[in-house]
Amino acid sequence: MRAIVFDLDGTLIDSDGDIRAALNRTLAARGLAALDDAAVKSMIGDGAKVLVERAFAARGRVAAPEDQAAFLADYEANAAVETVPYPGMVAALGALRAAGHVLAVCTNKPEAPAKRILAALGLLAFFDVVVGGDSTPWRKPDPRHLGAVLTALDTETAIMVGDHENDMAAARGLGLASIFVAWGYGEANGTVRAEAAAELPGLVAALERGAG
Repeated sequence: MRAIVFDLDGTLIDSDGDIRAALNRTLAARGLAALDDAAVKSMIGDGAKVLVERAFAARGRVAAPEDQAAFLADYEANAAVETVPYPGMVAALGALRAAGHVLAVCTNKPEAPAKRILAALGLLAFFDVVVGGDSTPWRKPDPRHLGAVLTALDTETAIMVGDHENDMAAARGLGLASIFVAWGYGEANGTVRAEAAAELPGLVAALERGAG
């Protein structure tokens, strides 16, 4: 059976509340106005560095390295205050594991906070591999980022599950099937589309049958 590789923010977990809070505290410390939920959601998906750059640009400023560091320190200390798994996700992960799939995470979030959040939410044990945005020289949409996950899993075949065009593009770059999840922060076209986490085991099974 193929491995199932998940994006993190907007796919496995609803994390924009904690991301927004840390980002706005960072902006406030520089005397800059807060960003609303819609603005922050539109900035998520390309890693912490780009997120901070986009936030400061929205306020007419250029982010400095110390701004990046301040955001990461704040966020890592407060990353699981409001963040929760999406409804039905724990059951879906359990069903996929029970069906014999190996699960992994490929996220543009740095690896250490990604693992800490997964652990805090009781999700880390589901995953054999977690590859973050600082784990390799590449980040999604570069397919080599996703390729590093497959190498770590010692497989050449997988299904990518994500909420962002970066996830779908990485999968396409490796010729892999993908599932776009509609509950996250982006919009894109995958091989198939999931409207709720409960649909994931059935969609994966259908893709498996189609591949067979």
